[in-house]
Amino acid sequence: MVPAARYRRRSRRPFCRHPRRQGCISRMIRRLRLFAPALSILLAACASVPSQTSPKPAIQTHPAAVETAPAMAPPATESAPAAAGNVWDRLRSSFAMNDCDASPAALGWARRYTRNPEQFEKHLRAVLPRLVYVQQVAAQYDVAGEFVLLPWVESHFQPVRARRRRAAGMWQIMPITAGAMGLRVDADYDGRLDMPVAAHAVMKLLRQYQDQFHDWRVTDYAYNAGEFSVRKIIRKHGLPPDRPVIPDWPVRRVTREHLTKLLAMACVVREPGRFNVSLPTLPAEQRLVQMAIAGSMPVARAADRAGMSVDALKHLNAAFRSDMIDANAASYLILPATHAQQFRDALPEQFHAEIGGDRPVHVTDETTPPRLSAGKASYRSHTVRPGESLWKIARDYSMDITQLQRLNHLHGHTLKPGQVLQVSVTR
Repeated sequence: MVPAARYRRRSRRPFCRHPRRQGCISRMIRRLRLFAPALSILLAACASVPSQTSPKPAIQTHPAAVETAPAMAPPATESAPAAAGNVWDRLRSSFAMNDCDASPAALGWARRYTRNPEQFEKHLRAVLPRLVYVQQVAAQYDVAGEFVLLPWVESHFQPVRARRRRAAGMWQIMPITAGAMGLRVDADYDGRLDMPVAAHAVMKLLRQYQDQFHDWRVTDYAYNAGEFSVRKIIRKHGLPPDRPVIPDWPVRRVTREHLTKLLAMACVVREPGRFNVSLPTLPAEQRLVQMAIAGSMPVARAADRAGMSVDALKHLNAAFRSDMIDANAASYLILPATHAQQFRDALPEQFHAEIGGDRPVHVTDETTPPRLSAGKASYRSHTVRPGESLWKIARDYSMDITQLQRLNHLHGHTLKPGQVLQVSVTR
């Protein structure tokens, strides 16, 4: 633009005072030749000026300028192994409910959870192996990612032991619900505290609720308040609208708060920076795996072979209520990957042979669905009474709803009074 400016300043006066003189004309021609390049540049620039809505034209840039401007290059801290660094990305991508700003109550609970960021991060780091395990199980049942955080709401991922007829495990399952889910609970073994068994049973139940209600919020209400209570509310009030996010139903405060807390934890995972926290990563050696065992053994012996303390091993395998690991109840142990390898290497040769010839005991897939119940089953008939649901009958006979449907070739949840069903009785 500089030549054009000069041209405008000098063009205020004529090129010569006497245009008819030969010398003046010659000077005029020379000056026009000098200004011709500047004039062509000015005209080209005016013709190619883009509008505000048009894309910018491509500009030829010197290679050196390109190499010195990596403005969008990711920081080195994001180059973590895929197994560790993408845990939270995968979880966020599986979320199915509303975001942080959809519910002021959920946002308030998110701030309460992260009131002490350092303490929150420390706790989350400690339970991350369990969280990742649950995440893998949830993915198998196509359950919304928010429910991976359900154990945080229930127990902060702690294997809470049972007291009398109270809830137990990190899922806080009641004894009567455990029977309906097909979980074995007795003096020697509590399936509610068996991480693989309980995780698969809960995710299967959540999937069934979602297939019935088609609303993850209602699914959470059903998990907390019971399927029968939710069905009763739906018959009277219908399914909830999208707004408000927390359904305005006549439910107990603890049920409404249960969903609020779940959305709050999902909020923290969605936007950790908003709450001044950093989400930890999980090293591969700390990932939990199932370690097949050939027979029963004392907990102390298993801990010694795995290179762990007795308390650490029992914390991960809390379903065994005594100091013995009963292979008839669960033929595996849950161990961190490095300790699972050490456990396998320490097994005597006779254990290798029992498992399968030259092959040693192996680490199975960490999310393989385990056996849900133990014991022999006999069958009897049950006549459906008025008001009975499939869920109630399954609960009364300690069966899984899917098992009851399969046994009677049922394709839905509708029952008629007088209908005769085959039910199993574990003995």
